[in-house]
Amino acid sequence: MRKRALVVGLGIAGMSAAIGLRRAGWTPVIVERAPERRTGGYFVGLFPEGRQAAADLGIADHLHTRNPDPAAGAASWSVGRRGRRRPALGFLDQPGEPAAVLRGDIEAALWRHVTGVEVRFGTTPLEITEGPAEVQVVLENAGGRYRESFDLVVGADGMRSSVRRIVFGPHEDYLTTWNAMICAFQLKEQVPSYEASDSIIIARAKRAVWVFGLADHAPTALLTYRTPDIQEQFSGSRVQRLRSVFSGMDDPVARHVLDSLEEAPEHLFDSVHQVKMPRWSTGRVVLVGDAAWCMNLYSGMGATSSLRGGAALGAALQEHPDDLATALDTWEAGLRPFITKHQRTARLKQQMFVPSSRRAEALRSVLLGLVRRIRGRGPATKVGGRRAPALSGTSR
Repeated sequence: MRKRALVVGLGIAGMSAAIGLRRAGWTPVIVERAPERRTGGYFVGLFPEGRQAAADLGIADHLHTRNPDPAAGAASWSVGRRGRRRPALGFLDQPGEPAAVLRGDIEAALWRHVTGVEVRFGTTPLEITEGPAEVQVVLENAGGRYRESFDLVVGADGMRSSVRRIVFGPHEDYLTTWNAMICAFQLKEQVPSYEASDSIIIARAKRAVWVFGLADHAPTALLTYRTPDIQEQFSGSRVQRLRSVFSGMDDPVARHVLDSLEEAPEHLFDSVHQVKMPRWSTGRVVLVGDAAWCMNLYSGMGATSSLRGGAALGAALQEHPDDLATALDTWEAGLRPFITKHQRTARLKQQMFVPSSRRAEALRSVLLGLVRRIRGRGPATKVGGRRAPALSGTSR
């Protein structure tokens, strides 16, 4: 008889885990709090480990990449305090040549491969109780509450995971505070006077505006800022809050992005945290993705780590089909060094996204300028570097 697993969350981590579980011979059931599947989403850079995980999960051929074509003149620009634009190193110029995608591109590819997996929308776990040979879960949907048993519960329900809270304890025990906020959304159109696929960076002390150019889609935007009072940021109108924070940044790029936010059909506005846990599983309950390790947006590794975590979980269960404890131990031992490394480097990357002071802003500018000169790029840095690697391993 096939073992059954409850996967909580229909995001990248949840669908990756479900595909991995099914490949290992399990029968996954996905529950999702939202009434329907999300589409669209903000810019994501998919690094080599994420591309390999996509191939391992069998979704690579259906994952649409959007790296701007250097030959078409796509460039990355930094805008100074006097409004002067200069060629710059953009997000896609990082080592590893990340593939540019939207969050929804990854989820759409995963969704194609969870065909046949039972998905229950509008459903959340209320209680999780482990017995000697199974996990009893109380679930709730519009029809009420009911109890069901599984051989494994996978919490893939995000940074403020319900599974983690129920099984491991309150969020405060695991969320580290970074005293920063983010707002990410899709722009309706590119900033005037820039090419359609250009990326734009305005990194000031304690606040920054990023525009991520894409090959065949309108750009996405990121507003991020540092603040000592996180709770205060959630009071009142989000748009007015952001207008207040970025007031005085008298730049056409900032004005266009803020005006576009008012017209955006949806946006992500949240505080920045990392999840730090001594162990990602206990008994027959395991956490994956942001629920377990949330490296945060500054790390750039959220989607990559979620794909890798789900694929690796399936591989470990397939390798140890009759020993769940050993499978989970093996999975965590193999993944933990990668997660720890990128959680640590996220602090440095935060300075690249949003400098902590005027001094840090100046140092950031000098360092990136030096790196760019060493690389010997042309008169305008091409977004994505020399090539835009396709997920299948061949150039587009």
